[in-house]
Amino acid sequence: MKKFLMVVLSCVMLALMSGVALADDTEVTVSVANGDAVLVQKPVTVTDTDGDGALTIADALYCAHEAYFTGGAAAGFACSMGTYGLQLDKLWGVDNGTGYGYYVNNAAAMGLGDPVKSGDFIYAFVYTDTVGWSDTYCFFDKNEITVKEGETITLTLMAAGYDENWAPITKPLAGAVITANGVKTPFVTDENGTVSAAIPLTGSAVVSAVKDGVVLVPPTCIVTIEAKEEVKPTEEPTKEPTPTPTTAPTATPVPETKDGKTQFPLWAIIAIIACFVVVCGAVVFILTKKKD
Repeated sequence: MKKFLMVVLSCVMLALMSGVALADDTEVTVSVANGDAVLVQKPVTVTDTDGDGALTIADALYCAHEAYFTGGAAAGFACSMGTYGLQLDKLWGVDNGTGYGYYVNNAAAMGLGDPVKSGDFIYAFVYTDTVGWSDTYCFFDKNEITVKEGETITLTLMAAGYDENWAPITKPLAGAVITANGVKTPFVTDENGTVSAAIPLTGSAVVSAVKDGVVLVPPTCIVTIEAKEEVKPTEEPTKEPTPTPTTAPTATPVPETKDGKTQFPLWAIIAIIACFVVVCGAVVFILTKKKD
């Protein structure tokens, strides 16, 4: 009897612990594409929508449709149990048979039942090439960037593929044209998949890429372009006008010789001599008159 009670209590405790774990908010980021990116890096709180006691890709996509698709998950999302496990039947309102792909943190998932955790990045897409299934999943090395207006951003574009043994790999994607909010720019990725670009916009822009002859699942990087701060010219303090000093009239200076002695002008000397001659002449005239 005691053993039975212990087993029952253990089961109850495990159920409570799992319930507490699922009650914690699990926040992921979800993107969806149908040829174009129709949902770009939106935050989603994941709940156990199917009651299986786990948080999975299926739960994340269901919650994303509930939050962002017109009509909710009932109108835009469906999945069912298939031969190889849980499979997608409808994504973002598109019923495309089994023509869907989904990646978690830029790695191909095994199935919709794969677990997810807080911080995961989930990208689901509808195949547009339903004959050759050539849609290529690709991604940038950064999901978001913040720069000042006029500054350049540097991104590296990688594409998912397979090696000769069909093992999944990623490799740089060269020759892809960068777009900003759906408009092509002059910037193209080099042989290393790298590009440096100045986005001629302000605010928020979704940067993606396209390439002629290749069907790309749209990579996305949200770039926030902050306006430049205007540098205001510094105002100089107002200066009080400087009063013009009143200059007293000055007497005409007497010229001086080179040795510093006062030099009389020539006309003054001549005048003095003339006066002296006149005076002497007058004295001589007076004395002569007295003798007579």
